[in-house]
Amino acid sequence: MTLDNLQYDSDGLIPAVVQDAQSKEVLTVAYMNRESVKKSLETGETWFFSRSRGELWHKGATSGNKQAIVDIRFDCDKDALVVKVDPQGPACHTGSYSCFSGSLFEERDEKDGELSGGRFDILNELEETIAKRETERPEGAYTTYLFDEGVDKILKKVGEEAAEVIIAAKNRSVEELEWEAADLLYHLMVLLREQKVGLDQILKVLEKRHHSTAEAGN
Repeated sequence: MTLDNLQYDSDGLIPAVVQDAQSKEVLTVAYMNRESVKKSLETGETWFFSRSRGELWHKGATSGNKQAIVDIRFDCDKDALVVKVDPQGPACHTGSYSCFSGSLFEERDEKDGELSGGRFDILNELEETIAKRETERPEGAYTTYLFDEGVDKILKKVGEEAAEVIIAAKNRSVEELEWEAADLLYHLMVLLREQKVGLDQILKVLEKRHHSTAEAGN
């Protein structure tokens, strides 16, 4: 498909939803024209068209918060794009990880002993939170501390928590195992973010292995 096959509006623009390739969080929505799409493909970084200024703009050119493009998807009508990126800093001009931070839905109260959403929703939320911490680096946050210290510190914590899981299991303590397993999952997800590996990539490996095993058993 060529750039001319995209369906631009009467102003020659096409909406682009920018998404973190790892956490799947929507970072911002902007507009592109044929030239900005072309430059985005050529440079591997996001370029947009500013409707207010009437000109192209390179995300991060002045702030340094560039967005390395992982993939660009178009919809069935070819009139909208999803740009998957590896963000090098906050997407929002306010300094926030994403421009979308508010919600029109009030948070539901959690019931004791029950999950507030779907069974694995908390993993998605945790992945998004870790991504925000890496980008925004709020002072005093433990996740900020881990990213500031670097991969060696993160690896050390993963090793420590794995050992704690083993000890908890040997002690036959369900409560202790729950807490230590949660700590291990958290630190492992921090490591995955540091290594630019999305949780969905791990799930795809598990799915592939599962199907291979199932086929082998037939």
